[in-house]
Amino acid sequence: MSQTNNPTTRSSSNTIAIVIIASLFFIFGFVTWINGALIPFMKTINELTDAQSYLVASASYISFVVMALPASYILNRIGYREGMSLGLFIMAIGALVFIPAANARTYWVFLCGIFLQGTGMTILQTAANPYITILGPIESGAKRIAIMGIANKVAGALGSLIFGALLLSGIDKVKEKLATASAEETTQLLDTMADSVLMPYLTMAGVLFILALLIRKAPLPHVEAAPLEPSKEGETAKKNIFQFPHLWMGVLTLFVYVGAEVIAGDTIIAYGISLNFNAEDAKFFTTFTLMAMVATYALGVVLIPKYIKQVNALKISAALGIIFSILILSTTGFTSVLFVASLGIANALVWPAVWPLTLEGLGKFTKTASALLIMAISGGAIIPPLYGRLVDVNKHELISNGVQQADALATAATASYWILIPCYTIILFFALWGHKIKSWRKR
Repeated sequence: MSQTNNPTTRSSSNTIAIVIIASLFFIFGFVTWINGALIPFMKTINELTDAQSYLVASASYISFVVMALPASYILNRIGYREGMSLGLFIMAIGALVFIPAANARTYWVFLCGIFLQGTGMTILQTAANPYITILGPIESGAKRIAIMGIANKVAGALGSLIFGALLLSGIDKVKEKLATASAEETTQLLDTMADSVLMPYLTMAGVLFILALLIRKAPLPHVEAAPLEPSKEGETAKKNIFQFPHLWMGVLTLFVYVGAEVIAGDTIIAYGISLNFNAEDAKFFTTFTLMAMVATYALGVVLIPKYIKQVNALKISAALGIIFSILILSTTGFTSVLFVASLGIANALVWPAVWPLTLEGLGKFTKTASALLIMAISGGAIIPPLYGRLVDVNKHELISNGVQQADALATAATASYWILIPCYTIILFFALWGHKIKSWRKR
């Protein structure tokens, strides 16, 4: 790392930097976790299937695939501070796109706005995650990222509650009216419902524009990753990222992890509704997941690395993910919803632990590796729609076998959570063995 040599000054500047980066993670969380409310909202106003509605998550997370490497290039050209400012500005533009999208009630325009916000978050995440990881000792990287996680998930809980209240209030009554409404009445009801996004997103755009200007003056110390360790005798010097198998295992691990995390947070409201909970009650379910994550993040801040190594925290998290997934499949009703929320406990320390375990020893390849890890966030674009597709297929099969539609949806929604088990199994493999594979074996 390259920082000032005065320990007191370095500690003070690091603290300020942690607070600034935490504020950015707060923004990530707020914008990302409102998807839990947007999914049932978009499904209603655009009359979508379950699989189509989960494209809300896809539009956000697919941007991490498309923009991660360009974001790395941008950051190399303009630096962290300007890059973060640019990311906030792009997010603000994305929020403004919701206004014409609501006026036209056109789903693809909504998706464009969500994609733009995801693009801005990609630039922010590509800068913030490696920055906070290498801001101090790599052994305590998970602790610093856990602090970021608290800011992220508290914001997510607030965003979910606020947007749940704004977008889902009265949705049950609207659905009842739609069942008997004429074509003209249906259009009027849905147009009125769509208008409820105008003020929240206009406010969000204004806040993001202001933050984009303020971040330009932020006092962020300069940091760089430690140089590569010299090659051992008989080993070939590392010349490219393809010579680090643990990096690619880390990318795969984050891919399945983000998919599992998004399923836990973004499907729980719709899952509760499928189990016949009304939307007024179900809108709080995402908050259960996020609060479980915040509590576990707090444990991580206290315990890592003094009492528990970050790799052991990852092993425990993966094992809990498998256990809770099995319990979701084995239970019904509110108990099953609580086990979905409990996935927040299993998920919390995965991201904080995978980053330092993956970036350790990468030296000059750290920035490129970080872009690849950010691309892995695309798991949130692919795995949740697969869950939605499973729900649709299972539901239609049950209905064709004579099961009532409401019962078929509830059964299909529960049974489709099996998709989480292979995700957590891959995470467990990385924790046990994958992160240790530092080079390819010679043939």
